Amino acid sequence: MKIKQLISLLAILLLGTMTNVLAEEAVTPNTELPTPRWQDVAVHDPSIIKADDGYYYIFGSHMAAARSADLIKWKLISRDASNGGCTLVKEVQTEMKEALSYARTTTFWAPDVVQLADGRYYMYYCTCEGSSPLSALGYAVSDKPEGPYENLGIILKSGYGGYNATVLPNAIDPCLFYDKEDRLWMVYGSYSGGIYILEMDPVTGLPLEGQLNAGYGKKLLGGNHARIEAPYILYSPDTDYYYLFLSFGGLGAADGYNIRVCRSKTPDGPYEDALGQNMIRCAGRAGTFFNDPDYEPYGVKLMGGYEFMPVSTDKNKFTQAFRSPGHNSAYYDEETGRYFMIFHTRFANTGEAFSVRVHQMYMTADGWPVVSPMRYANEMPQPVAAEAMSGVYKVLLHGRDINKVEHESQEMTLHADGMVTGALTGTWQCTDGVNVTLTLDGLNYTGVMHTALEAGQKNWATCISALDETGASLWAVRALVQD
Repeated sequence: MKIKQLISLLAILLLGTMTNVLAEEAVTPNTELPTPRWQDVAVHDPSIIKADDGYYYIFGSHMAAARSADLIKWKLISRDASNGGCTLVKEVQTEMKEALSYARTTTFWAPDVVQLADGRYYMYYCTCEGSSPLSALGYAVSDKPEGPYENLGIILKSGYGGYNATVLPNAIDPCLFYDKEDRLWMVYGSYSGGIYILEMDPVTGLPLEGQLNAGYGKKLLGGNHARIEAPYILYSPDTDYYYLFLSFGGLGAADGYNIRVCRSKTPDGPYEDALGQNMIRCAGRAGTFFNDPDYEPYGVKLMGGYEFMPVSTDKNKFTQAFRSPGHNSAYYDEETGRYFMIFHTRFANTGEAFSVRVHQMYMTADGWPVVSPMRYANEMPQPVAAEAMSGVYKVLLHGRDINKVEHESQEMTLHADGMVTGALTGTWQCTDGVNVTLTLDGLNYTGVMHTALEAGQKNWATCISALDETGASLWAVRALVQD
């Protein structure tokens, strides 16, 4: 057996299976352990790929990029292209001059990297000035994920001629993905006319000919300048759904960026949310501009700005408020069956500073992804022991709003007899240590109970990630148990 195969087998045996399959032993949290030494990076709009060299790479706006061996310690490998810090492309301002000149800018926006049939890495980059949909989307190739990439030219433009910005897409924010039949697709778009999808040639990396809407492809949602962008599609072999992640709202610290998801049985839709709403109806009304109330009711909201408030048993009363988390990518690890969400976030009272975060995701019994409340700390998905389920929890409701100020947690208690008291009242049940159901204030929640590290307390805590019937996320973190 090859060393790589042996390592993969050992990883599977150690990590166990995903949420709906029980591991052999339940986990009792509240064991004090040192906080992992995270090494953070500032990569805006991180798009992830795991390369043949075993590293995870994230690529972001301004040609920034970083790599990691474990999703915890990141090393910046490329910086802002506008000030000479780019290492992904030699002489990037010259190499990509055509795209930059067309968009009348020096700025690169969110790229994506995919490995095509020839084994090489293709970076789909985009340029846009920002105040208009005058954009160019091109691609470049390299033998290595860190480059250098050689420009292959522009494949799509927006904003020229008789272009209607309320209907047609802005040619930025590409995401390339393979479906379960190994067909290659590119979903893209930001604000303007919405989110579109194109089928691509897996050999050449170019769009197939003869597609809809003058070659822009099939529309999935958006329009009339709805503040929706950053599409990212991930297929789950566990549920047989394609999940389309989106960012609603504005990216600034006070602009309400939040992450939503919808799903489909086919890569090019139609996509629906938890209420069964066809996302093609998710758009601004004709004649409106950035009219959030029109599309706020659509999509499953996984997270927005949030802050976990301290409780009396916390050793550390300091809290951190996260604002405008968004522009995520997602990763499914075939070897371990785990799911991850990778995104950037801003913070309260720190201006527009941002940082990358990785959280583990889980699939609910209803086939929806939910996100752990805590950043990934190398935790293994295992059922929670019965004695670690009940107790005082910090519970946080994300709602379905485009919240510009963080939502704050409150206290609730899960009692051993199945009752819930405190800020929310009702009942709860978890018989297998994984799949949890709650009825709180008349709403039914379906979710996953798991263990994650509450870094501020240096405490492994029982956590709940769940969705109500409308597609609004609930997070709960079990407080420290007093000795």
